Amino acid sequence: MRIGLSGGGSSVDTIVAQAQRAEADGFSALWYASSVAGDPLVAMAIAGRATTSIELGTAVLQTYPCHPLLQANRVGAAANAMGRPGFTLGLGPSHEPLIRGVLGISYDHPARSTREYLRIVVDLLAGRQVDVDGTDWSTHSAGRMVALEHPIPVLLSALSPRMLRIAGEFADGVVLWMASAKAIDDRIAPILCDAADAYGRPAPRIVAGLPVVVHDDVAEARSAIAATSSGYERMTNYQRIIRAGGGVGAADVGIVGDEAAVTRQLEDVLDAGATEVWAQPVAVGVDRRERAASLDRTRTLLGALARTR
Repeated sequence: MRIGLSGGGSSVDTIVAQAQRAEADGFSALWYASSVAGDPLVAMAIAGRATTSIELGTAVLQTYPCHPLLQANRVGAAANAMGRPGFTLGLGPSHEPLIRGVLGISYDHPARSTREYLRIVVDLLAGRQVDVDGTDWSTHSAGRMVALEHPIPVLLSALSPRMLRIAGEFADGVVLWMASAKAIDDRIAPILCDAADAYGRPAPRIVAGLPVVVHDDVAEARSAIAATSSGYERMTNYQRIIRAGGGVGAADVGIVGDEAAVTRQLEDVLDAGATEVWAQPVAVGVDRRERAASLDRTRTLLGALARTR
């Protein structure tokens, strides 16, 4: 079973040690938010040099604050610095409260903007010259793109039908968050795969990101997820995908229960069409000892399942 984990840490040394441990434990990937270590790219490049095979991906780098030519060059330089294959670019437009509210950047037409942006970045990373004057993004790249030493797959953070069709047209797949097995089966996989097929593209990857807790008290486990996920529930896109997956809040779509129950739920996610799981273990407990023990239990099961692939 292909299982990756959330990557993170406050220092490069922590991130490197985490990547080395995850690789040794059999996990297929680590997925890094744009805020990790201020900007994850440098730390990912260093962690990539300290490992041999684990995939290191962004989930996700935001489109709006960074021009696509600059973004492609940043990513290409980091991937080259890794010195091996295994870098994957996850892109997404982020959310209006952050882009407009925090950064003061217009969030008008996010799907149109993402389509133009993604097309430019994919072409640049494929080594093609780009001459585009778009509505939202323009690029004239001649001689301005770093040469890549290894291919860089591109995944889109897509949850809505329109964004899924954009991913199917240009990307290698999607990297999801808070999409349950039901949402993947009912919405994500059919729309994405139909779009990829219509454009003659290979079967897309579907990386399903979900909080995971191995714990005997399901109610307590869901409470722990709810306590760490309130920010997601305020974002419109996450509200919609949680409801599409049969839930009301993030805790409803988390994967929780004992070892047997969590294994079944992970298998359900794969059976629904996901190609792999991105798991975010969530701690449960009233003190540091209990929380550490709960994380160890979750990670132990995930590692065992990852080594079965």
